[in-house]
Amino acid sequence: MTDTTGSLNVGGTELKLPIREGSIGPAVMDIQTLYKNTGLFTYDPGFTSTASCESKITFIDGDEGVLLYRGYPIDDLAEHGDFLETSYLLLHGELPTSAQKAEFDRLVTRHTMVHEQMSRFYSGFRRDAHPMAVLCGVVGALSAFYHDSTDITDPAQREIAAIRMIAKIPTLAAMAYKYSIGQPFVYPQNSLDFAANFLNMCFAVPCEEYKVNPVLARAMDRIFTLHADHEQNASTSTVRLAGSSGANPFACIAAGIACLWGPAHGGANEAALKMLSEIGTPDNVDKYVKKAKDKNDPFRLMGFGHRVYKNYDPRAKIMQKTCHEVLGELGIKDDPLLEVAIQLEQIALKDDYFVEKKLYPNIDFYSGITLKAMGFPTDMFTVLFAVARTVGWVAQWKEMVEDPGQKIGRPRQLYTGSPRRDYTSISQRR
Repeated sequence: MTDTTGSLNVGGTELKLPIREGSIGPAVMDIQTLYKNTGLFTYDPGFTSTASCESKITFIDGDEGVLLYRGYPIDDLAEHGDFLETSYLLLHGELPTSAQKAEFDRLVTRHTMVHEQMSRFYSGFRRDAHPMAVLCGVVGALSAFYHDSTDITDPAQREIAAIRMIAKIPTLAAMAYKYSIGQPFVYPQNSLDFAANFLNMCFAVPCEEYKVNPVLARAMDRIFTLHADHEQNASTSTVRLAGSSGANPFACIAAGIACLWGPAHGGANEAALKMLSEIGTPDNVDKYVKKAKDKNDPFRLMGFGHRVYKNYDPRAKIMQKTCHEVLGELGIKDDPLLEVAIQLEQIALKDDYFVEKKLYPNIDFYSGITLKAMGFPTDMFTVLFAVARTVGWVAQWKEMVEDPGQKIGRPRQLYTGSPRRDYTSISQRR
């Protein structure tokens, strides 16, 4: 990393500020001394032009449609590796050797069970509680059970906390699903790989044998890999901000889950499916496409385009392939929502309006269709997102805690309220 200097003119005074170059991507101007030297803060709602941290984990180039985990393109990892290999990469910075991969898989597999007492927590929730509400609660409660991995100053405890969350949150998520549909919990099986084990916990029942379809297991694994991390998004920033106070890792991840629940963040694939439901049948597609093109019509196509990616979402290419593999494997032909989705996809990839505005189908469009076809209800979509993103949150949290320059987060504000005024007793107020 090389540093240069830039100039900022404030009220006629020229201020020299360091410009820091990353390995790839835009450089940043270091404004840490700005207030000290000028008495001014910067104003950046949503922090869209502010680098909140230095990170070596994930890189996004939205203009070019690039997503790299530790330098590796996302499509290579999803196509040729598996989720736990990607997890190891995100946590440790390098792809594992065969021996390291086998040991990491063993560690995660051996930690998938949760304390038996945690199962009683679920009965405290209403049966119709949203699974994300349940997951927020039970993940936060992990810190009450695993006291031996909450000391963030101990590298060994940080490592075991990371393994525990990657391993146990899928179990807790599957339990949330089972509770919501009134079925008994299914224990994890050490003989199954990560994705197959999760599907088994979600869809098996004690009264009969359940065999995990390998095509669906591979699709689930890819979905986890594609969602594992996405740079400094809202939930990741939430995890880092919570962690900057010294909060224990379980509490930090619970905070991330709460943020992810927002429809503008983790609920996008659910919103895409609701849009397909609104369209209803393939006969209505043309009408709704016209509505989407009409600037005066409030209707918006969900699952098309992306806030960050101004080109094709690189994750969508793999998700599109996976989606069609799942639909082909399950032989679903008579589902009107899926027919609507396929017709919309064809229009979006060919219609000049969509192509010129780069409104390509994104990962949320394809993942919503895929998860529905696999049998998950829409209120579980964001839960599955949380299962996948856990490893990214943990990797970002570990990087932040281990950064010697880390400080507690303290954003500033532009105050526009009343200036100082005197207090008056209640009898004098009119």
